[in-house]
This record gives sequence, structure tokens and C-alpha cells, in this order.
Amino acid sequence: MPLFLVVIAIGIVYCVTHLFSDLESVQQSSILPYVLLGFALLIALGFEFVNGFHDTANAVATVIYTNSLTPNLAVVWSGAWNFIGVLVSSGAVAFGVLQLLPVELILGVGSSQGFAMVFALLIAAIIWNLGTWMLGIPSSSSHTLIGSVIGVGLMNQILHGTSGTSGVDWAQAVSVGKSLLFSPVVGFLLAGLLLYVMKLVVRVPALYQEPKKNTPPPFWIRCLLILTCTGVSFAHGSNDGQKGMGLIMLILIGTVPTAYALNRAVTPSETQTFVSVGHHASEVLGKYTNGVAPVADPRATVQHYVQTKTLAPDTVVALQQLTGIIDNQIGPSTSMATVPQSIVSNVRNNMYVASEAMRLMEKQKAPAFAADDAAVLDNYKGQLDHSTKFIPTWVKVAVAVALGLGTMVGWKRIVVTVGERIGKTHLTYGQGASAEVVAMLTIGAADLYGLPVSTTHILSSGVAGTMAANGSGLQWSTVRSLAIAWVLTLPVSIALAGGLFWAFQYVF
Repeated sequence: MPLFLVVIAIGIVYCVTHLFSDLESVQQSSILPYVLLGFALLIALGFEFVNGFHDTANAVATVIYTNSLTPNLAVVWSGAWNFIGVLVSSGAVAFGVLQLLPVELILGVGSSQGFAMVFALLIAAIIWNLGTWMLGIPSSSSHTLIGSVIGVGLMNQILHGTSGTSGVDWAQAVSVGKSLLFSPVVGFLLAGLLLYVMKLVVRVPALYQEPKKNTPPPFWIRCLLILTCTGVSFAHGSNDGQKGMGLIMLILIGTVPTAYALNRAVTPSETQTFVSVGHHASEVLGKYTNGVAPVADPRATVQHYVQTKTLAPDTVVALQQLTGIIDNQIGPSTSMATVPQSIVSNVRNNMYVASEAMRLMEKQKAPAFAADDAAVLDNYKGQLDHSTKFIPTWVKVAVAVALGLGTMVGWKRIVVTVGERIGKTHLTYGQGASAEVVAMLTIGAADLYGLPVSTTHILSSGVAGTMAANGSGLQWSTVRSLAIAWVLTLPVSIALAGGLFWAFQYVF
């Protein structure tokens, strides 16, 4: 415990030091952006803190209830591996969630609407997570955040109509929804199947009996359970931790764009490669303009395509013009870090819109680019994303610290539900191992494909699956509570976030 607290303290110092170092180059005439930045970061890290004691508690339930680790050691161990999981995460999940938001809100993240969006998302998610935690119901932070994103998108469309605005990216929402919908089913079926197979193959009666009070399991079983707890904690950190990272990046871009709108870690040689690849991409797009005349406002035309998902005759020529504009903006600078502060926000928005347009074109397979041309555009999109969709190391450390601390503080309510109230009998070693192995592999696979899934849903449904496969029976009152929470999370978080977004527009 003391060692982990020392690591946490070092992490906090590291984050604060690097944040102030980044802000040294920012020229602000008002203190207000810094006040908003501090307040928003506090709420964002508060969401991850709640996420830590709400979701990560699932990872330690099995090792605690099988006496594999003492509660104090279990939560510190899980917190440490959450910490590591966050640090090595790719960021794919973070930006996958943000793609659900209306493009105009992302582009205008520094406006009053942008701040209203960020605060509505975070506060709605925290309210629902705290409410379900107080009742001891394992609800999903992922599910809650996705619902909040949808709520903001819907309210944005209600307030401004369809003219010049977009609502939710429903194609992306369906993709995310499938992963959230099917992951509990996968957890239930695979965990139950794995336990059944284990009983056939591993004929060790102690593995399937109720653990003796205050007695640790046999050495090899204990190692297996600790290993699976480690894997679930690591996978949770690498997947769930990313959602907070994406929102923190929106906060940073909105409050201090000159420091965070562009990836300052892009080297001079990478910057020159970016310009060269952009020039090549512009030439490729020129083949598909079909003689359409240039447009007056290229970014507005491309943005309209991203909002409507409808390819117009002038979309490709506008995208070609936009790539040329980006090249002209970046070309005179030796690196991304030296792009003039006065145009940084504009450059970042141009890049974001161009990248989203290419993503849609690839998805819709329209225009029908030749294979070589598609490869060039894909390379250019990768260059754009590298420059705009990045997460500084200190942000990862900050999220890791919040998750780790959350795991250590509020784990007990959820652990009791998972360990005692899902099945009618005590959790056995085999059941704990089966549920955690399935959770670890499912979350890891989702992280690989950039899909947000719920640790809570997968593990609690996995425990239920093992109880069913073992013939132990289920406590239907708990199962009903879990099902009600699962059903209500989406509509409640949509309503909460939508209402807060509407109210915060008057505050900001």
C-alpha cells in the first residue's frame, strides 16, 4: 500500500509539472480559460475516479471471495494494473467514442456550446454512476458515457434543427451499441461453457467447491485467479481509461488550443513527410473531381458532407482544395510545434474535417478509388490523425492515477453484489476463474478493435453464466436489478446529458 501511494504521488507531480510546462508557451490575456481548464479537468478525473471504484471492483470480486488475496492487497494490485493498462493504451477507443459527437461541436469545442457539451457529458455520467454505486448495482460506465454522448447529440439537433447541424452519428452509434449489447451475452455464454469444459477436463473437486473460510485456495488455483484478476484490471485500464482521455483532450483543445490542438511531438522530418504525402493526396483526389469547378468555402462543403453523409458532386473537389489549404498552412513551418499560434485552431479543424471525410468515403466506398489511390489517401488520413488525435503521456498518467485511487477507495459495494448476490451459492474457484478469463479476453479483443465495452456487464454476466452452468441457481432479485440498470442506463443518461446540455448553454 505505501509503495503504491508513493507511485500515485509521483504520478500527480509528473502530471502537474508537464501541464505547467505545456502552458508556458500559451499566451492568454485572461485567467478565465485556466479556471475553466482546472474545473473541467477536476470533473473529468472525477469521472475516472468514480469509474475506478464502480467498474474495477468487478475485477477484484473473484480473488476476494475465493480468498486468493486479502481485500487491501487485491484493490492495490488491481489499481496498479489499471494504472499500467491506461499507460500502454492506444487511444483508438477514446476517439471512437468521440466520433459519436456532432462534428460542429467537436470543431467548436472552445465555444460556449463546446463547454456545455463537455460538462454535460461528464456530470451526467458521474450522477448515474454514483447513484447505481450507492445502491450496489454493477452498472456500466461505458454504457453511461455512450448514452450521455447520444443525449448531447440529440439535444443539439433539437435545439438547432437539421440545417447546418448534425445529430448523432448513428452508424457509429450502432457499431458501439452492438459491442455493448452483445458483450454481456458473450460473457454469460462463454463463461458458462468454459466452466462446463473445465469440469470435464480438470477433475479436481476442490476447484468447484465453496472456498473454506479464511483459507486460500491451492497454489496453482490461486495463481490462476490472481492472473485473471490482473488481466481484467489491465484490460479495464486500457479500454475504459481511454474514454476519459478523449474527453480530457477535448477540454485541453477547447481551453488552450495553442498547446494541444496539434501534436507538438511530431518531428520536423515527420512534418515534411506530412506535407509531401498531403501533396500526393491532393493529386490523387484531382483524378476524381470530374471537372467540377472549385468551391468558395472548401471546409464548409466538406463539413456538410461529414454531417449529412451524402456525397455531393462538389465534395471531392472541396476535399482536394482543403488538403491544399492544409499543406499551405503547415508547409512554411519546420514542425507542428512551430505552426503560428494564430492559426493552430483553424489548422486542427481543417485536418479533423478532412480526416472524417476520408473515413466516410472509405466506409461508403464512394467515390470508388483505385486500390493504389485508396492507399495514398489512407496514408494521408493516418498522417492527419497522428497530428490531431493524440494523447500526451501526462494525460494517460492522470487518468491512471484517478482510476487507481478510485479502485482503492470504493470497491466494497460492487464486490459484495458480484460475490454474494448473483448466485444462490458462494462463488467457487472455477466459477471465478471462468468469469475472469472470459472478461479478460473479451475486453482485450474489444480494445484491439477500438470498441468500448463494459467490464461490469461482461464480468457480472460471466458470473451469472457460471452459476447457471453449475446448477447453483440465480438470485433473481439481483438479476432483475442488473437488468433494470442495464435497460435504464441508456435512456436515463441520454435524458440527463440532454437536459444538462440545454441548461449549460445558458450558463456558458
